[in-house]
Amino acid sequence: MIVYKTDAFEKEQRHTTAQLNAATYGERIKNEIVNGTEITDTLEQILISDDGTIKHFNTIAKNLMSDSIESVQLAPHGVVTDIYPAEGNEAGKIDLLHDKDRGEISCYARDNHTVITQGPFELKQGDYGIAVRNPVYLNDENGQEYFWGFTIVILRVPEIFSDSISALSNFGYEYKLSKTDAPWSDTYEVVCQSDGNLTNPVSYDFTIGEENWRFEVMPVSGWRNTKLIAVIIGLYTSIVFVLSVLIWVWLTAKEHKNKFQKLAHMDSLTNIYNRYGFDELAEEMIAKNPNAPYVVALFDIDNFKFINDIYGHVYGDRALKNLADSMKSFFPSDTLLGRNGGDEFCILLPNCTYDDVKEQLQQFTMLPKIFSCKGNDYPFYISLGYAEYPIAASNRAQLMRCADAALYEVKLHGKNGCMAYREGLHSRSRKQLGFALKDISEHLPGAFIIYRADKENDELFYANHEFLHMTGYKDIDELFKLTKKSFRNLIREDEQQQIEASIWQQIDSGNENDYIHFHLRKADGTYLSVLDHGRIVENQQYGRVFYVLFMDWADMHIRYSDKFSE
Repeated sequence: MIVYKTDAFEKEQRHTTAQLNAATYGERIKNEIVNGTEITDTLEQILISDDGTIKHFNTIAKNLMSDSIESVQLAPHGVVTDIYPAEGNEAGKIDLLHDKDRGEISCYARDNHTVITQGPFELKQGDYGIAVRNPVYLNDENGQEYFWGFTIVILRVPEIFSDSISALSNFGYEYKLSKTDAPWSDTYEVVCQSDGNLTNPVSYDFTIGEENWRFEVMPVSGWRNTKLIAVIIGLYTSIVFVLSVLIWVWLTAKEHKNKFQKLAHMDSLTNIYNRYGFDELAEEMIAKNPNAPYVVALFDIDNFKFINDIYGHVYGDRALKNLADSMKSFFPSDTLLGRNGGDEFCILLPNCTYDDVKEQLQQFTMLPKIFSCKGNDYPFYISLGYAEYPIAASNRAQLMRCADAALYEVKLHGKNGCMAYREGLHSRSRKQLGFALKDISEHLPGAFIIYRADKENDELFYANHEFLHMTGYKDIDELFKLTKKSFRNLIREDEQQQIEASIWQQIDSGNENDYIHFHLRKADGTYLSVLDHGRIVENQQYGRVFYVLFMDWADMHIRYSDKFSE
């Protein structure tokens, strides 16, 4: 009976621990593969923004490379034309849509608007790789979508997820990672596996694009602890020793279980609770003392996508770590700290009311926060919303929604702020956030530009469609080319000195807005009489800039002749 019970207990614990390992490291492997495939998304965004072209491809690809990336490729119309690095990849320039081995799955990706992976296959340079092909679609001049081609990255396996499988091997597990050989197939092919055989392994399934992946693990020593059973049988006559062995087994299993339960509750990047762990502990805290007041705060990093896009995800992660470290040092030890995911964080302050935490949360919001990049420190900011239990909500889930509504209210009022929840925030906040900057910019019934507010360097940054239409420029690239990206070159030559002096005279005298009448250069070299309404503002990235609206002077006189005659 002792042997049977011990064997059953061990197998159950090993299955539980192995399942936690499979889920934990399977999710890590998924994230590592997805991080590798994000290179194709970056290239896609560049193609979309540059109307289907990538200037300086080699420079961009070089910056995207890492040890786990074999090559970065472009395949307009499905034909590989650009490869970085070119050396050793000369034979890789093929027609993907008509290739015997690649054609069917590439056509599927093109026709179904989905990212596909193919492999593993042996690389000419040795080892193995997986090809990630991302179909790109652009709009022609009539607004019709068309297939541009593929952005491609070749991932080295198992280097792309070597950290995860190395850690799992160190824990004493055999593993096997497989994927379906095509999105429409149920047949799995092995991507990588350990040397040992797997018997009745536990598995964790996940999906990337439309392809299914399976990660299987089992202990190297198997599910049964034969050594322990032999010891129990051999020392059956010694009751004390048998009891000692059972206690050791129980304590060891409990320690391992607690270790992996903690791992499942913690965020590996910031070393604070993940969303699952935070929600579970918050529920327990409120249930344990339901009559006490609690304050939940939700906050995120303002313009976090900008940090990732400009400096890279490595430095975005640094900002997240620094923010988590500042939370640990700023808030009391009994505060529950968590990361909801992405750049959103949450805290639960026990035995606190609005009045107790108002000043504290405002101080934390305004606390300087920085991350380092290439020897320089860069500031970043947060927006924070908070709500009190039980005044604003009757349970944890409702309390989180109230704090979220307050957070989005801060976003609507310019970000980098702190606000408490108040009645009526839910629907209004979400409704107003439905308008994106691009929608407003392109559909605003007025022509405007943005340029640097510097007397020596008046660099043009942006012009909306209405401005390009009014002045006859084909696109913003033509505008930048013909004006050399200088606002001065939009002014008729004989008026340049006078107009610039007038603008700066108004600004230097303390006026926030200025109104100037001058002749604006059009694409064909002719000039349009306009009224310029400008405002100077501070921008985090570029310093002082001008936001300028233009109105057709002649059109104003025609439409409002009665007003001008008064």
